[in-house]
Amino acid sequence: QVQLVESGGGLVQAGGSLRLSCAASGSIFSDYIMGWYRQAPGKQRDLVATITKSGSTNYAESLKGRFTISMDNSKSTMYLQMNNLEPEDTAVYYCNQVGFERFRRFETWGQGTQVTVSS
Repeated sequence: QVQLVESGGGLVQAGGSLRLSCAASGSIFSDYIMGWYRQAPGKQRDLVATITKSGSTNYAESLKGRFTISMDNSKSTMYLQMNNLEPEDTAVYYCNQVGFERFRRFETWGQGTQVTVSS
């Protein structure tokens, strides 16, 4: 079983920056993909970015250049650096892990952290 705990959310003015963290604990899978998703009020949960165990990254097209996903394997912690934030970035940001072990798939979500960008 995996536990994911996000931190780093808060209130920031437009143009500012925040760094979110997602600390993972518990089971360690032979392979996994971790990612950040966000959900604004009244909207569906959308992909922000993902990173594989080997370090390959993928971003939502609209966020490329402003957001950077990274992973510190020594700390089992994933990060999301968000720069030049816009009011439209206001959402609850969720950490996600999809683990693969012996042909089985295990998915875990964190509890979410609120990011509010004021204009």
